[in-house]
Amino acid sequence: MLQIRCKNNNTTKSFPEGSTLLEVLKEYPELKFRYPVVCAKVNNKMQGLKFRLYQNRDVEFVDMSDPSGRRVYIRSLCFVLYKATTDVFPGSKLFIEHPISRGYYCNFHKADSSPLTVADIEKIRARMRRIIKLDMPFRRNETPTEEAIRIFRERGFSDKVKLLETNGQVYCDYYTLGDTVDYYYGALLPSAGYLKLWKLQSYNDGLLLQVPDRQNPGKIAKVEAQPKAFEAFSEYLKWNIIMHLNYVGDVNKATLRGRASELIQVSEALQERKIVQIAEEIDRRYHAHENYVRVVLITGPSSSGKTTFCKRLEIQLLACGLRPMTFSTDDYFVNRVDTPKLPNGQYDFDNIAAVDRKTMERDLKALLAGKEVEVPEYNFTLGKREYKGKKLKMGEDRVLIIEGIHALNPKLTAQIPDHLKFRIYVSTLTTVSLDSHNWIPTRDNRLLRRIIRDYNKGAFTARETISQWPSVCQAEQKWIFPYSENADVMFNSALNIEFAVLRNYAEPILATVPRNCPEYSEAYRLLKFIHYFTPIPDNEIPPTSIMREFVGGSSFKYKK
Repeated sequence: MLQIRCKNNNTTKSFPEGSTLLEVLKEYPELKFRYPVVCAKVNNKMQGLKFRLYQNRDVEFVDMSDPSGRRVYIRSLCFVLYKATTDVFPGSKLFIEHPISRGYYCNFHKADSSPLTVADIEKIRARMRRIIKLDMPFRRNETPTEEAIRIFRERGFSDKVKLLETNGQVYCDYYTLGDTVDYYYGALLPSAGYLKLWKLQSYNDGLLLQVPDRQNPGKIAKVEAQPKAFEAFSEYLKWNIIMHLNYVGDVNKATLRGRASELIQVSEALQERKIVQIAEEIDRRYHAHENYVRVVLITGPSSSGKTTFCKRLEIQLLACGLRPMTFSTDDYFVNRVDTPKLPNGQYDFDNIAAVDRKTMERDLKALLAGKEVEVPEYNFTLGKREYKGKKLKMGEDRVLIIEGIHALNPKLTAQIPDHLKFRIYVSTLTTVSLDSHNWIPTRDNRLLRRIIRDYNKGAFTARETISQWPSVCQAEQKWIFPYSENADVMFNSALNIEFAVLRNYAEPILATVPRNCPEYSEAYRLLKFIHYFTPIPDNEIPPTSIMREFVGGSSFKYKK
């Protein structure tokens, strides 16, 4: 008999060897969850509920409110969507491309190349409902990797073949749903009957798969219009197609053929081209007779690379003949004693009320009127603003650059006329995918960046950064993301070769997370994920690259 300790209530019970997590869960009827249990952490490693136990283990059951549980649910829903499309339209191809409008955008091509119609979508919906009603089981198959490669090659999945050929694993898992075969890099639900919440609708020229709300998994997330984000994703996906780098397997194959240097150079050139275009547009509007720009507002979520972006934009503005002048919202923090607090009593530094907007706008208006202004410097050690004689004045060809998490929030600069502002949103719109059905979450990109930067600076351990991440994301959801569509332009700071470079840094850092702590679950997931990428050394990453902000070696100087 096995001894299984349930960490949800810290009790231990005996079970026969080979018991599944589902069988264990049934023996804990006293456990109460707000949402359905969809997976479990076994010794801090995420497993599906069909996972069998053969040794004494700690088990913590997880519902849909947990990010890991959410991923399991959405992966399973994507498989049902894929099966439905192939059942209704044999020979069709489904591409689950990226998150958008609080759902997932899917590109769909029928075998006869005819356009997708409303009737087609209803047929797919009906088949999905039927699969779920039948409660079809998801079956995991562990097999030698060469056998999985053969299976996917026979079915024409070149993206999955390239991924498996380059990941270096002896064995791998693939899944079946009825007679449909697919590959997913994480656990699935036991069966399709678990999928109670979802919707499918037309979106641009494809499909939008609607999923449970991140904050309230008991209801479907409300669709939010994000035309600018969709346009930005589409632009970079076109670049991927031009470069023949749609998927991780493509990047790996190119790297193994000795093209790493070329990939780096092209990726950096594409970003620089975009920065040049933004600078030229600001210059054009600066010299416009009407609606002329004087203030550039820049924001983005944590670890999006906005600091380096600002410095590179300043260089390109100088090349246009403009003289940028930085203006920091951080220096206008209210004194520590006046900072709003979270319900747990900690200071809420992300709250817009933590900024003295009245004083900041007064100084901004004076600067734009051509007056000389003494600006404060915030003493973070003492938690108070100080005036040390630092003075600014707008001269000829001067443009103010303001970077901060609230930069696109209309409340921050409510008294500044809109025609004076040019708004930029910086984010990691990760466009390269593992394969056609496995996208890479943009949050994973930023989390890996942050873990590496925090660790190398000695600011936080990997465990501490992972522990803080949910709070960071919660603040972004409240204070940054709602205003992203206010931007005049979106800049994508992600690079196709980024994960291949980050792997060299992330592996040893993630390995420092102790196995007996809750954060190990996320560290293990990230380690497993980055192993899909063939490593690329960073020696050819230029010193001005956004990546240098995180891995070190930048030629720019950053505030400590």
